[in-house]
Amino acid sequence: MGSVFKKQTTRPLPADAELFSKSGQRFARWKSGKRTRTAKLTIGRDGAERIVTESPTFLAKYRDGQGFICEVSTGCRDESAARSVLAELERRAELVKSGVMTFAEDHAADHQAISLADHIVAFGESMKAKDSSTNHLAATLRYLNRLADQCGFRVLGNLRKETFERWLVQKMKEGWSARNRNAYQTALVSFARWCVESGRLMANPFAGLGKANEQADRRRIRRSLTEDELSRLLNAARNRPLLDAMTIRRGKRKGQTVGIVREDVRDRLQWLGRERELIYKTLALTGLRKNELASLKIGQLHLDGERPFAELKAFDAKNRTEATIPLRRDLANELASWINDRAQNERVDVLKFNAMADTTIHRTNTIKLASETRLFRVPVELVKILNRDLKLAGISKRDDRGRTLDVHCLRGTFATLLSKGGVPLRTAQAAMRHSDPKLTANVYCDPHVLDVFSALDALPKLPLDASPTTNTQAMKATGTNDFRAKTFEHSFVAPPVAPNADSPRNSLSTPVTMMAISSKTNFATPLAASAVAVNAKRSLSHVDNERRKIARPGFEPGLSDSESLVLPLHHQAGFSDGAGI
Repeated sequence: MGSVFKKQTTRPLPADAELFSKSGQRFARWKSGKRTRTAKLTIGRDGAERIVTESPTFLAKYRDGQGFICEVSTGCRDESAARSVLAELERRAELVKSGVMTFAEDHAADHQAISLADHIVAFGESMKAKDSSTNHLAATLRYLNRLADQCGFRVLGNLRKETFERWLVQKMKEGWSARNRNAYQTALVSFARWCVESGRLMANPFAGLGKANEQADRRRIRRSLTEDELSRLLNAARNRPLLDAMTIRRGKRKGQTVGIVREDVRDRLQWLGRERELIYKTLALTGLRKNELASLKIGQLHLDGERPFAELKAFDAKNRTEATIPLRRDLANELASWINDRAQNERVDVLKFNAMADTTIHRTNTIKLASETRLFRVPVELVKILNRDLKLAGISKRDDRGRTLDVHCLRGTFATLLSKGGVPLRTAQAAMRHSDPKLTANVYCDPHVLDVFSALDALPKLPLDASPTTNTQAMKATGTNDFRAKTFEHSFVAPPVAPNADSPRNSLSTPVTMMAISSKTNFATPLAASAVAVNAKRSLSHVDNERRKIARPGFEPGLSDSESLVLPLHHQAGFSDGAGI
């Protein structure tokens, strides 16, 4: 038999507590904010007085269906309500004992009264334990909390497929894209699947819910840069910082690049332009994502070997897999020059700082950057910088087909240039670090950049006014000339009826050896087709142990000319002089 009680605990005596006695029991009185609290006193293990506090709600103590003693909070301040909760817990324990309810169902029932917000917090902790990225974790929790608020999901029992489907229809009417709706659906289905795995739900209420077709409702279609556009972009990225500083922003000469820039500012802006140019080039020639490039450190580059490469750590990769990024030799040389020049610039900055601080200057010829130094200072809002560089380069942000350009398009440009250069799809897939070649070929490779028209030149020429001689020579080249004549000159009329080379006994069917037909064969004359004379009678069976002589070895047993099969072939239209059938 279970019981309900309020759990008592002891705490240290508050510093400003007033002690008094009542009916032989000592009490303490103190203020907590604007409220005055009173509690009994007891002696702790260390001999000091402590106050006794009890939980605000009742706890239930009972034995579950597996025989274990459990203490759970009823959440009730009223004792009679707490006993009702205890009775329900004991009823479920009896159902588990009798086999009417499984332990898993009983465990799932314990989570039904917990608020959905608490389950979402636990789901977030589970994602952290799986080392999910910070952005993915934040987006998933944001989607779930918004769905709980807009769909009225307060507890796990409120999760209904019909409710979520109505929400999807409403958002579709409001103009939400298929990709956006699928993002919310993915978060909710993942949460429900986790609830099933952790025993909070018996089944996923959103199982079988289909996703919207993103291909039929694409709001943003990226395109790749051509080689000419890429060259113009790199040139604009290198020169724009200085040009912006020299451009007059107001007055009669507004828009003219006649401003005067100090020498130190000019050097800094030229250095900034060089860094941005190298960022774009590295993205376009490696296929790295922006965040992956921003995570690269100098110690992860190996530029001195025959095949230079960069090491991408698993934590920084999108798929959480360590990768080796091959580098072209010209790019590796430019990166090495960039690192050396950057080290010299930092040395100059250190010397200037020491001179201004009137400290001792340690002059050295070279300085080496730490291996943990970031390769580039990739701006967070790189897409805004790219938009201004595109404008200076004369490249439209959105083309006439509605396709747009952003930083991630440089990764698509990498895939397109590989395809244009004749790189096999499997190799391009490995360079892009994709798990599915369809993603490389259908999503990242831009067919509009590929020279499809030039590929048609590889097809053979088929002139309509060609002479028969030309056609015959072309057929000979492909092995298709005079098909019918060769067929009837070197082949047989029909295949053998029943091979019987392995058995000494005779079968009811007679093996057939077909006659070779030449171009001079008279088709009006019937061919010999019976094994004996036409009017002669012969028994259909032979002695079982009779042996039969095989004329010549081969796949089929041979027959003499007198036993050849007679097939009367009548002359048909278009079939004369061995011209064909």
